[in-house]
Amino acid sequence: MRGQIEPQSTLFSYVSAEERIPAEHPLRSIKAHADEILRAMNARFEAMYEDGGRPSIPPERLLKATLLIALHSIRSDRLFCEMLGYNILYRWFLDMDLEEAAFDHSTFSKNRARLIEHEIAKGFFAGVIARARDAHLLSDEHFTVDGTLIEAWASFKSLKRKDGTPPRSGNDGTGMVDFRGEKRTNASHQSSTDPEAKLMRKGNGQPAKLSFGAQALMENRHGLLIDLRISASTTSEAAAAEPMLDRRRQARQRMRTLGADKGYHSKGFVRLLLRRAIQPHIARIDGRNTPGLDGRTTRHAGYGTSQRKRKRIEEIFGWMKSVGGLRRTRFVGIAKTQLAAYLVGAAYNLLRLARLTPAAA
Repeated sequence: MRGQIEPQSTLFSYVSAEERIPAEHPLRSIKAHADEILRAMNARFEAMYEDGGRPSIPPERLLKATLLIALHSIRSDRLFCEMLGYNILYRWFLDMDLEEAAFDHSTFSKNRARLIEHEIAKGFFAGVIARARDAHLLSDEHFTVDGTLIEAWASFKSLKRKDGTPPRSGNDGTGMVDFRGEKRTNASHQSSTDPEAKLMRKGNGQPAKLSFGAQALMENRHGLLIDLRISASTTSEAAAAEPMLDRRRQARQRMRTLGADKGYHSKGFVRLLLRRAIQPHIARIDGRNTPGLDGRTTRHAGYGTSQRKRKRIEEIFGWMKSVGGLRRTRFVGIAKTQLAAYLVGAAYNLLRLARLTPAAA
């Protein structure tokens, strides 16, 4: 018998969003982990707001919304808020009633300054790491460090001379700026859109772009992201890695080995590791003689293991750029890009945790 379409919808509905989500859906495990972390951060959320006034969008909901944006490669806050109006999965993940109105996209931008001030994204990222540690998924001895470039939101055309010299206009009558024959460097030019973005190229023969530097620290057991730092793209990889090593030291976490590529093969960085009793499992540059990174280090099997394991950090960068939306940041400045990086990194780790601990759902 052929079914018929009923144009008149029912007056009342008794089906909840919980019943619509499959029991084996991967977001169930991610939601369980995220909710536990956010409950532990309740005191920090209370300190962010005054006692009186109009109630705001719960910060827990904003953080979980940012996770969805990263996990589902949603290109903008505005698009996410539009999808929130009709996507039952997103409403279930954010603990929203089906009849509740979606919040406005400006809520994200209005609350970013508050999240940065109270280091909420950093705390949430640390909570994800604590969940992995409680599940005995982290290595406390063997790590890998690496860096990459994140393209800035600022356009190349936003570069202006620091001395205030006006740019030349073209002769085609359009009023467009003529950059032909003009050498633009970080010393002479600065972006008017994002002054913190610096010109940097990925390698020889590659074009220079306005970008930020991103440094990541990975544990070698399961390839989880332990730390993430956004800095100026002109900062050397070795110098940018030092603050992350300091944070591991402050957390009283012992590191036995640190794997890295040839970009970290410098006498200063090797000496820094040796002073901290960390074996430098760094890829060597042929012909460069560095005490502490010679045949006595590279002959051991552990050195070869670290060199194989360190390549997994490229999986983190690849996911954060292609899926998490960090190939090019949508924010201006290092602080806001760091906020986004922490939340995208947390989304990556939660996805890994969901696969390694499915019983958490």
